[in-house]
Amino acid sequence: MSERHACGLVEIAVSSFRYASQRPAKDAELGQQLKELAQQHPRYGYRRLWVLVRRGGTWANHKRVHRLYREGGLSLRRKKRKHLVRQRAVFPRVQTSNEEWALDFVTDALASQRHLRILSVVDVFTRECLALETDTSLGSVRVIRVLEQIITERGSAPQRIRTDNGPEFTSRCFIAWCLDRRIELVHIQPGKPVENAYVESFHGRLREECLQVSWFRNLFDARHQIESWRSHYNTDRPHSSLGYRTPEEFAALSAAGQLSAGAGQGISNADPLPHTPIPAKTGEQIEVSCRMLE
Repeated sequence: MSERHACGLVEIAVSSFRYASQRPAKDAELGQQLKELAQQHPRYGYRRLWVLVRRGGTWANHKRVHRLYREGGLSLRRKKRKHLVRQRAVFPRVQTSNEEWALDFVTDALASQRHLRILSVVDVFTRECLALETDTSLGSVRVIRVLEQIITERGSAPQRIRTDNGPEFTSRCFIAWCLDRRIELVHIQPGKPVENAYVESFHGRLREECLQVSWFRNLFDARHQIESWRSHYNTDRPHSSLGYRTPEEFAALSAAGQLSAGAGQGISNADPLPHTPIPAKTGEQIEVSCRMLE
C-alpha cells in the first residue's frame, strides 16, 4: 500500500505523517545554555536564568525554561523554616533614592581562619549596594568614613539611616555625626532583624552568591572578590523586586522620572494578581435575575 493511500484511509495529511519534530535539538541547545549559566551563577533561580537567556539573544518562553530547568536538575534546594506569626511594624514607604539607607554587618573568614567583617550599605528604594567595606575590624569612625565617601560620590546625604543596636551604630561618635549631618537615625527593636529586612535580604544574596562559593586567600583577595561581586550585583544581576531590572537601570529610570508611583516597592511573586471588580447589582437587576431563575 502506498503512503498516500494509507494516509487517506486514516484521514491524515501526508505532511503531518512526514513531520519530524525539531524540539529535541532545540531543547538540548537551550538546556546546555542553562547549565552553563547555572554553573556561573549557582544560586540563580529559573526566572533570573530566563532573563539572562533573553539578554543573550535567545528567545525562549519562561515555561519552556522552567521545564528544562527542572529536567536538568538545576532546582535550588531551600530549607523551610518555621516562623512565629507576629504583627509587623508599619514603616513609611520609601519614594525616592537617598531617602533611606540600611546598614548592617555580615561576617566570614579567610583561608587562614582569620575573622572577616563586612559593612553593607544599601539604598532601600533602588536596592543599590552603595558599599561593601571589608576588614578584620570596623569601628564607628570607619563606618563614618565610608558613609562620607558615599555621600561625596552621590552628592547628597540620606534623609534616614536604619541600623540595628550594635556598638558601632549606638556610639556617641556616630550619633553626633548623624546630628551634625541632620540625618534621622532609626534603630530597630532588639531581636527583630525583620525591621531592617532590605539589608537582611541583601545579606542572603551576598552569602549565597559570593561568600559561600568563594575562597579568600587573604584580606586583599577578599576585598577584590567582594567588590567585584558588588559591581556585578549593581550592573548585571536582575533583581526580582525591581521588575527584573538591575539596580543601576532602576536608579536611572527613577532619576529620569520614567517610573510610576509606588514602583520603588517593586514586584514579586507574592503580590496579588490584578482583577476586575464586580459591579454591584441594582434592585431591578436582582428582580430580573430572580424571574429568570424561576
